[in-house]
Amino acid sequence: MQKYLKFILLFLFAIFIFWFFGRNLNWQEVILSLQKANTVYLILATLGICLGYFLRAVRWKVLLAPITETSLKELFATTTVGYAAVFLVGRAGEIVRPMWLPMRDPKVRPSAALVTLGVERVFDLASLICFFSLNLFWFNIPTGRESELAYIKIIGNLMLIGVIVGFLVLFVYHTFSALFIIWAEKAIDKPWIPARIGRIILSILKQLAAALMILKDWREIAAIIFWTVLLWLSIAVPTWFVLLAFDLPLSFSDSLFIMGWAAIGSIVPTPGGAAGAFHAATAGGLIFLNVDAERAAAASIAMHLVYFAPAVFFGLYYFLHGDMSLARFRSLLSSDNVAEEVELESHQSTLNSEQKLITDNRL
Repeated sequence: MQKYLKFILLFLFAIFIFWFFGRNLNWQEVILSLQKANTVYLILATLGICLGYFLRAVRWKVLLAPITETSLKELFATTTVGYAAVFLVGRAGEIVRPMWLPMRDPKVRPSAALVTLGVERVFDLASLICFFSLNLFWFNIPTGRESELAYIKIIGNLMLIGVIVGFLVLFVYHTFSALFIIWAEKAIDKPWIPARIGRIILSILKQLAAALMILKDWREIAAIIFWTVLLWLSIAVPTWFVLLAFDLPLSFSDSLFIMGWAAIGSIVPTPGGAAGAFHAATAGGLIFLNVDAERAAAASIAMHLVYFAPAVFFGLYYFLHGDMSLARFRSLLSSDNVAEEVELESHQSTLNSEQKLITDNRL
């Protein structure tokens, strides 16, 4: 009941944001702008986003390489199903990816999928911030927006510093992971901390240490950076194509700026792929670039569809061909389910270690 209530509240919040976003718009002008949009550019943008989902699967395979071998086909299927779930139910759908993949590929454990997705998010955030912040150095300031852009540059520089600090923290954890894990074992060995929670924490810390093995090899780091940059270019170029579809006098540098605004809007956990918030943030970025409100709204609607429509198409296809019941899909949306899977894995790992120790002692 709590989950349904949360979904309903987020759905109503999305409606409120969308109403607030469009309350003063001339919707006839918005519809007319959508009708006049260049279909060729929109198709090219959609194909670019499809490429982006494939690049996400390739990068995920590289991230999982230090832990286990995986199938690129299953990674692509899982990626599209996961983003289709995000579109349908909001950010709660993020949990589908680390739970779906182990069912499709038994070699991958839930905690491994969960941790590598966490590392993926770090690289995504770092790449997005670098694109956004570095772009500000040669960004053409819109007329009358000089003071606002000065504040945006300060925020961009602070985020860039945050990225550097974040990677330093990961590097320190990777270097001294054994000590951190020993410290964690002692810290959670308390009567008031449930044993289940302790096993889950230790399992995630160990999987994180394994996932960060990529930091030992500069070639693997270079591979992750390479695929991440390609991935975000596969989002930036379609973003530019959408702007060109509406005949907006904006450059590729402007599209990087808008991509940053869209990413901020997509963080809001409303159903429909951050519906309402995505549109308001994207249109707000366009209005900042002196685009009229109606064309900005039309472009934001088209961009939202271009970003998510391919994932919904592929995701529904793999969902319907994956022997997945609706009840099982609902269970995947539960964070409790993830905890149970990780706990089971951790418990099994402990049993295996104990069995190995007994065998070694006998030998």
